[in-house]
Amino acid sequence: MTATTSQPSLVTDDVVGRGTLCATFRHQVTRIPDRVALRTLTGAPEITWEQFGSRVDRVAAGLASLGLRDGDRLALMTTNSPEFFLVDMAALHLGVVPTSIYNSLPPEDVAFILRDAEVRVVVAEPAFLDVVLAARAQAPGVETVVVIDDAAGAADTTLADVETAPGPSPEEIDDIRRAIGPEHVATISYTSGTTGDPKGVVLTHRAILSCLDALDQVTGTLEGARVVAFLPFAHMGGRIFAYYPVVAYGFTVSCCADITDVPRYLLDTRPNYLCSPPRLFEKMRGAIEARIARNEGGWGERASAALDVGYRLIDQREAGAPQDPDLLARWERERDEVLTPLLATVGLDQVEASLFGSAAVPPHLVRFYLALGLPVLEAWGMTEVVAFGSINRPDDVRVGTVGFPFPGNEIRLAEDGEILIRSPWVMERYLNRPELTAQTLVDGWLHSGDIGEYDDEGRLSVVDRKKELIISAYGKNMSPANIEFKLKAAGPVIGQACVIGDGRKFNTALIVIDPEVAAGVAGRAAAPEELAADPEVVAAVDRAVTDANAAMARVETIKRYRVLDVVWQPSGDELSPTMKLRRKPIAAKYADLIEEMYAEDDR
Repeated sequence: MTATTSQPSLVTDDVVGRGTLCATFRHQVTRIPDRVALRTLTGAPEITWEQFGSRVDRVAAGLASLGLRDGDRLALMTTNSPEFFLVDMAALHLGVVPTSIYNSLPPEDVAFILRDAEVRVVVAEPAFLDVVLAARAQAPGVETVVVIDDAAGAADTTLADVETAPGPSPEEIDDIRRAIGPEHVATISYTSGTTGDPKGVVLTHRAILSCLDALDQVTGTLEGARVVAFLPFAHMGGRIFAYYPVVAYGFTVSCCADITDVPRYLLDTRPNYLCSPPRLFEKMRGAIEARIARNEGGWGERASAALDVGYRLIDQREAGAPQDPDLLARWERERDEVLTPLLATVGLDQVEASLFGSAAVPPHLVRFYLALGLPVLEAWGMTEVVAFGSINRPDDVRVGTVGFPFPGNEIRLAEDGEILIRSPWVMERYLNRPELTAQTLVDGWLHSGDIGEYDDEGRLSVVDRKKELIISAYGKNMSPANIEFKLKAAGPVIGQACVIGDGRKFNTALIVIDPEVAAGVAGRAAAPEELAADPEVVAAVDRAVTDANAAMARVETIKRYRVLDVVWQPSGDELSPTMKLRRKPIAAKYADLIEEMYAEDDR
């Protein structure tokens, strides 16, 4: 049993050899002019590669008419719309450096980015215009706000007016584009900022194209592939899977502006490549299991039996034992006749490679999809290395690890277990942070801040963040992320968990329910504060904590916990835009509740 269902045909383009993202883009415009480049859902207008190229020239001319020149900075605050692709690529043609801003950020955080990056022009959708204008009041360097709409309103101009403004000719734009080299900055990507202000990661064309090339060497690249853009482009994971490979390899991308529409887009697009945090895969697992439970299409018992065969094959592989050929033949038959049709019900039947990223992945979730026949790969990376550093191989997946370094990368562990990486696509620097850059990049090695460990065959696992390890009052080092991971894995009713225990005699936890799962447990729809108090939900949380404790060392176990009557939202006090815990703000906000849990000595 392998993680892939087929061997993709490879695109032969040498993206690194073309030097820049805009050069690879122009190559695709010439090579596949009639192929659809940008779309939304079936029936909506589509943009071909030829049209994509023409419109980029016009937008670039309009941006030049606003006074933007090589080295200037432009910010985008948009959904994953076709207009994002037009503006970002047009900026690259001029040597202008684009940066994307999370749509959920408040004005003061947006203002920091605008000041830090010295942004001159902001392009925003109407839904985010009020935030941009409030931020502009705190960022005097912003000269022009462009709104993507028919009416400018409070903005200075519209994208339509920019696109029709007089400016350099396509030939002049091409001359400017040809002068841009591989070491030119392609984007400034701001980290999500779990502590303090976000850091601007400076990434070059060469770095991004080198990362794409390494990814191609691992997963292959299907000619004419389809992808769905739903992760925010302020996150490098979104860019490296649904923007940069589109322009480098000539993919067709379906632009999903609202993350709640992802299920519809997956069914409509049938993507070949997919990258997502675990939460999306968990929801799709629920949909598939519901179909099995309802015996839809008469697949129920047969699908369950096929999954059991898949799990047995995974166990054999994980143990390093030879796979039973009869078992493998049975699974392959059931995969083709039952499991792949099940994947088709959620739009995943044509996936060549799917990556879990951004958050810890429950092993049972990886096993489920591998048993289904979906080629899932766990990977590790960070913005500072263009999203990717280490990955499982399609024919060598080990659940719970992130495999081996990407081709061209070197990874080693420091004495304290910190993951160090040396790579052709390591960031150039942190913008305006020379001291932090010097602390992070030492003798060519990037100090990730993540703690890792190797298995017996040299595969990497990520343990926790170096600065987030808990040291108990008795001197025991623990990973809060691992404990939180076990809590969530023990019961899907737990949506978020934050473990406290640094300097304490025992561990406690703040628990936030998953409203959708909790509604199912309670048998009714209700507000989060009602669900958090529902007896069935309370009992489900308690069972999950008990089960998780049984899987932990005694010193790691949760002695007391509180179920909160709120839902933590991205970019809120508790979570970063990429759903990472903001531990210090959580500790401050819930200080009284935390102290209440420690008010009595543990018995």
